[in-house]
Amino acid sequence: MSILIFGKTGQVAIELQRQAEVTALGRDSADLTDPDACAAIIQKIKPSAVINAAAYTAVDQAEDQEAIATVINADAPAAMAEACTALDIPFVHISTDYVFDGSGDTARSPKDATAPLGAYGRSKLAGEAAVAAAGGRFAILRTSWVFSAHGNNFVKTMLRLAETRDSLTIVADQIGGPTPAADIAATCLKIADALQSGHGPTGVYHYAGAPDVSWAGFAREIFAQSGREVAVQDIPTYAYPTPAKRPLNSRLDCTELETAFGIPRPDWRAGLSKVLTELGAASS
Repeated sequence: MSILIFGKTGQVAIELQRQAEVTALGRDSADLTDPDACAAIIQKIKPSAVINAAAYTAVDQAEDQEAIATVINADAPAAMAEACTALDIPFVHISTDYVFDGSGDTARSPKDATAPLGAYGRSKLAGEAAVAAAGGRFAILRTSWVFSAHGNNFVKTMLRLAETRDSLTIVADQIGGPTPAADIAATCLKIADALQSGHGPTGVYHYAGAPDVSWAGFAREIFAQSGREVAVQDIPTYAYPTPAKRPLNSRLDCTELETAFGIPRPDWRAGLSKVLTELGAASS
C-alpha cells in the first residue's frame, strides 16, 4: 500500500516515516495555506491512502491568527478529503481534544457535543466537519497531549527545566491522557490499512494514553523515570494564565476505536520509558 503523508517534521509524521515506507511531504513541497495545491498533489500521486499529520498547532498564537489556522486546519483537510473521495481512497485525519469545552469529569465519547474554547479548537472542529462532508472513506482520530523524542512537547520541556530547577509549579486541574506519537502513528497506519481493505467503518474516533493523569502527575512520572530530583507543586489553571483557554477535562473515551479496529489505549508510562531511553534521559 502506498501512503501519502502530509507532514514531515512533526512528532507523528516522523514516527510514521519510521514505521512504514511512506511519501512524506513537508512545507517545501506541500503548502497547507494552498488547499487546492494539496488536492492536486493527491490527484497526481494517486496513493493508496492519505494521512494528514500536519496542522497549525500554536494554540495561543491561533487566538490572533484564526484565519490562517482555519485555512491550514480546515480548508486544507477539506481539499485533501475531497481529492481522496474522488479517487475512492482512505483519508485519515488527526484532530484534538480541544474540540470539547473541558467541562465535567467523565471521558468524552466521539458522539458527545463539541464546544471549542478557542480559535485552535474551532479551526480543528471545522476541519472535522469538512472531512466528514466530503463523504469518502475517512477516519478522524482525536488525540491529546502528544509526546515523543522529537520537536517541542511537555516531556522535553520538563527535562530541560530539570537541568536548572529543583522545584516546579505545574497545573494539576487539567486531566487527560498523554499519548506517545509512536502509538498514534501505528494507529493511523492500522486504520488506513483497514479502510483500504474495506474492513473498517468510517467516522470519528478517540485515541489517548492511559491512565488519565494531570499535568502535574505527568511531570512527576517524567522525573521519576528519568531520575531527576525535582519537587512538583500543584497549582490551578488560573494561576498559570495563557492567551487561549485550555480544557480542564481532556479525558477521551476510546472504546469505539477498540471496538472498530481492535486498538486499545496505550500505556503512556511505557511510551515515556521508550522516549526517555531515546533521549538518553532514562534513569540508570
